[in-house]
Amino acid sequence: MTDVTKEQVLETLKTVRGPDLEHDIVELGMVSDVFISDGKVYFSITVPADRAKELEPMRLAAERVIKEMPGVKGALVTLTADKKAAAAAPAARPAPNPPHGHPGHDHGAHAPQQPPRAGKIGVPGIGAIIAVASGKGGVGKSTTAVNLALGLLANGLRVGILDADIYGPSMPRLLKISGRPTQIDGRIINPMENYGLKVMSMGFLVDEETAMIWRGPMVQSALLQMLREVAWGELDVLVVDMPPGTGDAQLTMAQQVPLAGAVIVSTPQDLALIDARKGLNMFRKVEVPVLGIVENMSYFIAPDTGTRYDIFGHGGARREAERIGVPFLGEVPLTMNIRETSDAGTPLVASEPNGVVAGIYRGIAAKVWEQIAGQSQRAAPTIVFE
Repeated sequence: MTDVTKEQVLETLKTVRGPDLEHDIVELGMVSDVFISDGKVYFSITVPADRAKELEPMRLAAERVIKEMPGVKGALVTLTADKKAAAAAPAARPAPNPPHGHPGHDHGAHAPQQPPRAGKIGVPGIGAIIAVASGKGGVGKSTTAVNLALGLLANGLRVGILDADIYGPSMPRLLKISGRPTQIDGRIINPMENYGLKVMSMGFLVDEETAMIWRGPMVQSALLQMLREVAWGELDVLVVDMPPGTGDAQLTMAQQVPLAGAVIVSTPQDLALIDARKGLNMFRKVEVPVLGIVENMSYFIAPDTGTRYDIFGHGGARREAERIGVPFLGEVPLTMNIRETSDAGTPLVASEPNGVVAGIYRGIAAKVWEQIAGQSQRAAPTIVFE
């Protein structure tokens, strides 16, 4: 079987007509950089934001012709709603009798402090979506996200987790899941599952050592497809493990997904808190409620002597939460068990559910859910199925 090339993909896409029905989507410059890995083809099609629903058949046509190419195992194709593309809209002749769009699946009422932002379309069956974020890497955000999700599950909720770190996905290892997900009708992806959690990650679609060299539109496309074209089923909450920093992935989730709120993870020292403030301010600017701050690696208790050591200082995250007026969710100690169980793919809340640290994670989960449930009571969501 010969490897598929970008040139072959672009040549094939020239058979797909653009919105003007005269030129193809390649000629119109609508196709993003094409990425190919393990026989799977990834790209996005940039369209005017106000015509995204109308042009969904065009996306389907592009996906279909690529999947029919010899040597292609699958395709990940999404529409990128780019305001800049609207400038080209007048030159495109509208399709005859465009269908009238139906209302989207609006879960925006999960954030009652602000009215739902235009373009935020929820996911059918998912009650609330929360982001776990940090301003920098190395603070234990992914480990916190996994154990928070398992804590919500242990507290009686139906939970899924989305690994939004395209460049460094960690959920396959943290949850000890291997293999490739299956698809329904060649499009909808079945999530992987372990410990009762439904899981989706780019790590299931590419090899662990594959370097993801993607630009912004590709990251956006992959994230939205992993969110909206996965058979999540009925979930009370979907936890999104965000990549560190405040880049394309964070902005995509914050601006286009009706997040019920964000949990910020930081270690106690000032350098980590400086970066945590950046993540927190980003969510506030895009009107996403901050559910609180978790101080990870808060302290260390020597297993042989029981002596406590504040290796990274202590209490910095609590003081920061008090200073800016957001809830402080809890202190997670630095323990060898957390590191060992994370590396082994057996998170503490699942492997040692009655342990002290598992109890801390369940307590954090309870505080997070209490806020989300309070939002729902103040303004119940309206869900409209297309």
